[in-house]
Amino acid sequence: MTEEAKGISERKADHIELCATGDVGFRAKTTLLEQVELIHDALPELSLDAIDTSVLLLGKRLRVPLLIAAMTGGTERAHAINRELSRIAEERGYGFGLGSQRAMLNGDASATYEVRAHAPTTLLLGNIGAVQARSLSTEAVADLVAQVGADALCVHMNPAMELVQPGGDRDFAGALDAMGRLASGLSVPVVAKETGCGIGPGTAYRLVRAGVRDLDVSGAGGTSWVAVEAARAEGAARSLGEALREWGVPTAASVLIARAIRPRFKTIIATGGITSGLDVARALALGAHAAGIARPVLQAFVSGGRDAAVRYLESVEAELRAVMLLVGARDVASLQKAPVLLGRELRRWTRLLKQMKRMERA
Repeated sequence: MTEEAKGISERKADHIELCATGDVGFRAKTTLLEQVELIHDALPELSLDAIDTSVLLLGKRLRVPLLIAAMTGGTERAHAINRELSRIAEERGYGFGLGSQRAMLNGDASATYEVRAHAPTTLLLGNIGAVQARSLSTEAVADLVAQVGADALCVHMNPAMELVQPGGDRDFAGALDAMGRLASGLSVPVVAKETGCGIGPGTAYRLVRAGVRDLDVSGAGGTSWVAVEAARAEGAARSLGEALREWGVPTAASVLIARAIRPRFKTIIATGGITSGLDVARALALGAHAAGIARPVLQAFVSGGRDAAVRYLESVEAELRAVMLLVGARDVASLQKAPVLLGRELRRWTRLLKQMKRMERA
């Protein structure tokens, strides 16, 4: 194993342990999903059994608008996690996201990402960093997609995380061009994905203008990947990580911003601090097409195995279905049209929409 490969493998192992057991969540900033109030309908005229939670996402039908989001890869422990959680996704009709496939570039860790045999019909999302994509040909990226049998490719943006990461990237120029090139050149959808810091209006506009039409906002309020890297860092890098721990656009605000962009994103996935079925319902009501959950699933799996992860996901589903009944939403499309009240802090973010209109006219 090369020194670079060894370093990536050690980092992936650290990430799993810190996300499973460490203090790496946002401390003050929230997703702002708690500021989305759905309106109770005391006469829903529906049976709970009649609720339809299915959606078509990135060309595949999901039984529930839910993804087990961008987990891991690159180590044997990661392989075991990917294998079991992808099986759960297959059985329950969710999507499943792989962690960054950067570790595959040297060939040593490719097997740790191979889950298609365990999830033959699952919507499977590959994953590569925008900075890495910049230096790869479209054909090389297509090969990464083909090796895992992915139905779509997440190209992740993580500048805040990289600035704190020991040995992380410092040059992010050219990443947008790479994403636009892949969006037009790959045979599968390209999903622009943040990593816990969310999507502001400037980023959203540049993405759509580059031809990217599928987005995972991965907003602030859940796992702080800056905090993850700060925990691994020393000295000045750790101090920088503590200073930037709360950095980012909350998940709810990111969804609102993404929904307002013209031309429209075809797909908006809400990840970042989603922990419950109520969170999923609120995100859908704001305009998301699906939601992704990562760290809570990992924590349930690590603490209690497969059964604990399934119990947790069953509770998310049950809560989503209950909320849909209580707002009178027969299906996801109806939930997306349900009226909502926005709290003060979230309404403050909506003022950016006026700036977006000016950007649109510029």
